[in-house]
Amino acid sequence: MNDVRVAVPGDVPVMVRLVHELADYEKAADECGLTEDLLHAALFGDDPVAGAFVATTPADGVVGVAIWFRTFSTWEGVAGMHLEDLYVSPAHRGGGHGFRLLAELAAECTRRGWARLEWNVLDWNTPAIGFYRAINATPQDGWTTYRLTGPPLTELAARS
Repeated sequence: MNDVRVAVPGDVPVMVRLVHELADYEKAADECGLTEDLLHAALFGDDPVAGAFVATTPADGVVGVAIWFRTFSTWEGVAGMHLEDLYVSPAHRGGGHGFRLLAELAAECTRRGWARLEWNVLDWNTPAIGFYRAINATPQDGWTTYRLTGPPLTELAARS
């Protein structure tokens, strides 16, 4: 039976591989520096900063991953969840793994009393956009994500 469960330390190597596959799919493989040590620390270290669920099959083991972190909404007054990565290996798409991963994330939010489950999607990723619309997710038009990283981040930090 196909299943979704909380990730365990033994899942880290395949999760890292799946994240690198996702980065390649998003045409950003050279930007992905995730290692097993980094992911293990983020999920299972002394100060975990993220959580994860995996989709599995009896024959192939882990075939999909959803990595998330906690957020906070001042407008709602409660925590929420940001889905950082959702990825199912191409050979296992169409089998409901992505849907079950998202459903488990939604269930985790409701169990914790959190108000939001949010994520980003690339504008060109029409298969993902179609999937998200099919579950009644709504795009947040009018908002643009900004990011500081690398030298601009350290330059701004130096001005504090």
